[in-house]
Amino acid sequence: MNRAPRILVFDSGLGGLTVFRALAAQRPDADYVYAADDLGFPYGLKSEEDVKALVLSAVERLIADHAPDCVVIACNTASTLVLPLLRARWPEIPFVGTVPAIKPAAELSQSRLISVLATPGTVARDYTRDLIEKFASACEVALVGSTHLAELAEAYMQGESVADDAIAREIAPCFASHDGRRTDAVVLACTHYPLLQDFFTRLAPWPVRWIDPAPAIARRADQVLSDRFPAHAVRDAGFTFVFTSGAAPAPRLLKTIDILRQKIAREPRARASG
Repeated sequence: MNRAPRILVFDSGLGGLTVFRALAAQRPDADYVYAADDLGFPYGLKSEEDVKALVLSAVERLIADHAPDCVVIACNTASTLVLPLLRARWPEIPFVGTVPAIKPAAELSQSRLISVLATPGTVARDYTRDLIEKFASACEVALVGSTHLAELAEAYMQGESVADDAIAREIAPCFASHDGRRTDAVVLACTHYPLLQDFFTRLAPWPVRWIDPAPAIARRADQVLSDRFPAHAVRDAGFTFVFTSGAAPAPRLLKTIDILRQKIAREPRARASG
């Protein structure tokens, strides 16, 4: 096709902006619709049935309104629960999900001590434990369920001040040291968390690798689009931001998003122009 692909990026809140950043670097020729489910945020403490109902309802409205060529579910919780239902409901649309980046963390770890920093729901799911069994059985894995980081990331993106000690308390359980070894890789298993990575790096008791799944998600989205939509010459990506409630984004948030988009425009492109 000669036109640009339209990619819908869906998250419970603003965490999926970390995925949008990677997507826009990978496919700068695409047009993007970013949808934040402010009606359902946060998903982490909701029941599985509630999350399924929220996501299916929101995505149905968004597909009807925006007719995307690809949908990226930029949320670990929603991906682990709803992707099969979405693919069955809309088989003609490729859906790309988000899963905890446990495999790359295990491959990169030298100490064989890794942590998975996630929402309580993601920590509790069998899906996460199956990934550990499959890809990190040779490692000691700490599952750390944070009850506040997603909300702190939302507040930070809305321009509110976030206290260092509040973030430090949430990440402290990620760091273990015994038998002469220390944790050296932390999986960021919620797309909100990379929004606070500068805080994490500064507040960590020692340096670790913070594993962000966004680049892998962007590569996968590119793969599912490439046959129908080969990459074209670099252009400014179209961008629309919507809340599922229909509320208008606050001016501070729009300014933050604009700064993010300007930063993407200055970064080296992940794809050569076609």
